[in-house]
Amino acid sequence: MPRRIALAALALILPVAALAHDYALKDLHIDHPWSRSTAPGAPSGAAYLVLDNRGDSADTLVGASSPRAGRVEIHRHEHDGGVMRMRRVDGGVTVEPGKTVRFEPGGYHLMLMRLKAPLKAGERFPLTLRFARAGAVDVEVAVDDGKGQPASPAHHGH
Repeated sequence: MPRRIALAALALILPVAALAHDYALKDLHIDHPWSRSTAPGAPSGAAYLVLDNRGDSADTLVGASSPRAGRVEIHRHEHDGGVMRMRRVDGGVTVEPGKTVRFEPGGYHLMLMRLKAPLKAGERFPLTLRFARAGAVDVEVAVDDGKGQPASPAHHGH
């Protein structure tokens, strides 16, 4: 009987553990890397995540790479003369001690350029994040269309 209870408890815990995915690299915490699916033939997509610096020194996300894309760039949406524009961020994104930086639609994001295959809902793909101080960490990006929104059309011709 105790074995059945343990198995039932494990069956309840495993799906939750599979959904949550966060990573640590020294004082940095990376929470829930995700992306939206892309249309067949779309040349680019975007990845999002949350960076939390739990240390005493600033660190800078200086780049990223993925076998799913020919190139990964850090981008940001900005208002320019009343128009929303997407621009590459040179020099990386600094996360100050005790601060959080969100990579989310409409803000910072990782542009996945020259996609080698469409991103499909339900899959995961590898992404390596490179930091100036902490070094590199490999994460998995979950392709999640849970909000029912397709990838932004702005990314398709980017």
